[in-house]
Amino acid sequence: MKLLQVPTAHLEERIKEELEENPALESGEDGHEDNFEETKDEFETPEDEFDNEGSEDEYGNIDISEYVSEGDDDIGDYRLRDENYPELEETKTIPHRVETSFHETLIDQLTMLDLDERQQKIAEQIVGSIDDDGYLRRDLSAITDDLAFRQNIDSSEQEIEHIIKRIQQFDPPGVAARDLRECLLLQLERKSGESKPVEIAEKVIEKYFEEFTKKHYEKIQRGLNLTDEQIKGVINQIIRLNPKPGGQVGDTNKMENYVIPDFFVINNNGKLELSLNSKNAPDLRISEGYRDMLKDYDRGTKKDKRQKEAVLFIKQKIDAAKWFIDAIKQRQHTLLSTMQTIMDYQREFFLTGDETEMRPMILKDIAERTGLDISTVSRVANSKFVQTEFGTYRLKFFFSESLVTDSGEEVSTREVKKILSNLIEAESKKHPLSDEKLTDLLQGKGYNIARRTVAKYREQLNIPVARLRKEL
Repeated sequence: MKLLQVPTAHLEERIKEELEENPALESGEDGHEDNFEETKDEFETPEDEFDNEGSEDEYGNIDISEYVSEGDDDIGDYRLRDENYPELEETKTIPHRVETSFHETLIDQLTMLDLDERQQKIAEQIVGSIDDDGYLRRDLSAITDDLAFRQNIDSSEQEIEHIIKRIQQFDPPGVAARDLRECLLLQLERKSGESKPVEIAEKVIEKYFEEFTKKHYEKIQRGLNLTDEQIKGVINQIIRLNPKPGGQVGDTNKMENYVIPDFFVINNNGKLELSLNSKNAPDLRISEGYRDMLKDYDRGTKKDKRQKEAVLFIKQKIDAAKWFIDAIKQRQHTLLSTMQTIMDYQREFFLTGDETEMRPMILKDIAERTGLDISTVSRVANSKFVQTEFGTYRLKFFFSESLVTDSGEEVSTREVKKILSNLIEAESKKHPLSDEKLTDLLQGKGYNIARRTVAKYREQLNIPVARLRKEL
């Protein structure tokens, strides 16, 4: 269960840890020759150095028959990849972005400020306090305390504020702002003098920020004596600004904008083909050298205490390696079984990419079809991704409750949300649709839905109320 929760991106590191801890486990790339040689020495002690005292009875007879047999279950062939997993042999190339992180970008820009050693430490403390989205949300007093306790620097809030102002001139524009209002102003200041709308936009954010966020444009027009054309120009200037300057730089949002899929679904002329990311299928096997050491022990006539200790160690390591390979195999089986069932259940979506074709589906539906526990299906659904020709989705995307239409047909709430989203997207932004009107339109399409449910779905889609969707 623990391995099932490990993301594909981290599975390689988990396997590396196991390889380092267990010399009896090998990967396809290399073995563990150093560890093997150290253990092998235990079997090459000269006969005159054998300690025979208590050697026959202290450990009893060690049964290693299952480890040295030459039958079909030969331990030497105990490996992860075999004929049961042909689809895992294909290598899927996953591109990786090589780039500088957001905070590294800021640190690099500190060299342009010509700071002395003390100021450099203060600046680095400030940069380290900036959030991944580009904001400096720590109070000046807290930064002062951090400098005193961690850097042994006695600074004032005025000194820190002065350095913050200099950092706010860094790229991307808006970085190190304390709130959204300051962030937008910093970006507009960079554009100052470009055009009249920019100058007016600065005044709007300075004096009427709250009214602007609530779209009380009439009040702004009256206060600044603006024409309809001028207020439109101001709005166009402001909505092009970046509310999260740190979100576009480096790898801070890499997991949001770019994920490593666990599965690939391909539509091959109407036949859906599922494959597992090859990163989930490493080439692991039991060390042949360690098995040969057991054979040497089995063939030997003199078995002293030291050799028996070594053979017990080898047995434990081989058992642990077998267990780990079995656990990885079980992980693969569970992932493929769950994804195959989801793909079969939502076949129409995977063929068309149309969310309105999605069927109502809950964890219990997949658990019953796979024979897995609901908690197991939940772990897979919440932590795994599938890449399709229509995009990459988290598996939980395909799960939704049902809603009954006027005709008595059960449809997915995902379908209703998609239609709701389409209605809002097609509305007139001068006269956006209220929740009541949206409810009437959905009911007119046969969906038996209440206004409060429409409001709940709209909020889940991160769509604001009608008043905040209004445009001039």
